[in-house]
Amino acid sequence: MGSSLQSGAVVGAAPGTIRKGGRFLRLVAGVMLALSVAGCESLSSLNPFEDKGPKSDIGKDEKADVLYNDGLARMEAKDFGGAAKKFAELDKQYPYSQWSRRAGLLATFSSYEGGDYAEAINHGRRYIQLYPASPETPYAQYLVGMSYFRQILDISRDQERAEKTVATMEDLVRKWPQSEYATDARERIRIAKDQLAGKEMDVGRYYLQKRNFSGAINRFREVIIKYQTTRHVEEALSRLVEAYMGLGIVNEAQTAAAVLGHNFPDSQWYKDAYALLESGGLKPREDGGSWISKQFRGFTRIVGL
Repeated sequence: MGSSLQSGAVVGAAPGTIRKGGRFLRLVAGVMLALSVAGCESLSSLNPFEDKGPKSDIGKDEKADVLYNDGLARMEAKDFGGAAKKFAELDKQYPYSQWSRRAGLLATFSSYEGGDYAEAINHGRRYIQLYPASPETPYAQYLVGMSYFRQILDISRDQERAEKTVATMEDLVRKWPQSEYATDARERIRIAKDQLAGKEMDVGRYYLQKRNFSGAINRFREVIIKYQTTRHVEEALSRLVEAYMGLGIVNEAQTAAAVLGHNFPDSQWYKDAYALLESGGLKPREDGGSWISKQFRGFTRIVGL
């Protein structure tokens, strides 16, 4: 109950669905254009550092175009793990070059598409660190965020990846608000926050069942303060009525019910809270000095919540 996921499920659409606006096609086209401009230039002109970078782990160094084309061919064959290795090798053999910059992004993309989210995060973070001003950096940030998002588990499990999804996607929205990924990033933030709120609710209900009313209140309070615009807020207010009634703190119970009724008058949770108060000879009544009342001043209900 309260979970936004089925047990053991993973959040998110299939990896291929993130190729918004033909982004992947434009990425490959950009790579091809960059390499065609290089034309018949020698590899040394493309990479003045070729003798200073780390050497290959797979034996004799291969030409950059061979590694690159091999990587693309593997992507086309949906051998994303093999493609990621080729692009990582290209990045390693020709550091600080045009090849390296494109390979870093393609390694991130290939790892993500292949479901190797840990490697996608590693490649993406490295790209962001090395090329913070690149026009492709928002995309790398998005892939890192999606890699965390795809690993979110049900609310009975640890929610560290949901937290990292929020942090990564919020960073994207803050730095690149006009990016084509910003809108989807905001949606991923909303889903991840709903998941985090669901976790708090799950623990709070457990404490409530054990009659640990103070522990329950602390969890429901987190939902009210941090995740007020999620779908869990109605239940959190109703559960606060239960917990405060259990402790005999009547004015807070009445306030929680009054705020619930004001913001969600047709909610079943309000009907339940009202009935509980009524069974004790009480009615909803808001105390303007309550922390609950203060949290909901200026509250705007999200459409569809």
